[in-house]
Amino acid sequence: MPNDRILVVDDEPRYLKLIRYNLESVGYQVTCVATGEEAVESVALKPPDLIILDLRLPGKDGFQICEQIREFSTVPIVMLTALGEEQDKVRGLQVGADDYVTKPFSARELLARVEAVLRRARLSDIPSTEPSFSCPGLKIDFLARRVLVRGEEVKLSPTEYRLLHCLAANAGRVMTQEELLESVWGAHYRGQYEGLRMYVLRLRQKIEEDAHEPRYILTRPGIGYMLTTPT
Repeated sequence: MPNDRILVVDDEPRYLKLIRYNLESVGYQVTCVATGEEAVESVALKPPDLIILDLRLPGKDGFQICEQIREFSTVPIVMLTALGEEQDKVRGLQVGADDYVTKPFSARELLARVEAVLRRARLSDIPSTEPSFSCPGLKIDFLARRVLVRGEEVKLSPTEYRLLHCLAANAGRVMTQEELLESVWGAHYRGQYEGLRMYVLRLRQKIEEDAHEPRYILTRPGIGYMLTTPT
């Protein structure tokens, strides 16, 4: 039975009640708040293992709260989006969310998404069989789970780190989009290319001097991506 701590942020009492019931029924420890400001304060004081964050909040919306939390924390975030709002899903990934669930949702879907994100976060902490990866301007210390770009440490979310780790472990080889989706997210995420593109862009923004002219993470149109080692 899981005992991870989950923070739920939603201003609709019926959703808070539903989410709390389903999470607690399988053993999660749940804290509920109704505003983004309460969420930021809660994360700062007692970081949870995962956040479920609704986009439509009073005051600052979920996008703004996600960006605020990402300024000081890499805790996994699952966003709740409205049915059919594809642009919300894309923007959520852009500001640092790890996954999303569309309202209305089933208990099975919610629990599966939560379990998948927590599993990725745990796996990102497992040391690699190789101690490190390095090339000019970029070093990944797999044992310490640290990424240095031009000598400065860069903070990555668990999902961002897993994606970079996967590319680095296969440096010099083009990985197809399907390979990356299955390796980083899991088999249920096959075909979700837009989310993969958003994460590649986020990684480039953090490790490249120019995200639009990348030197490390290269695109192979129609195939996938490759981490190269520039001289």
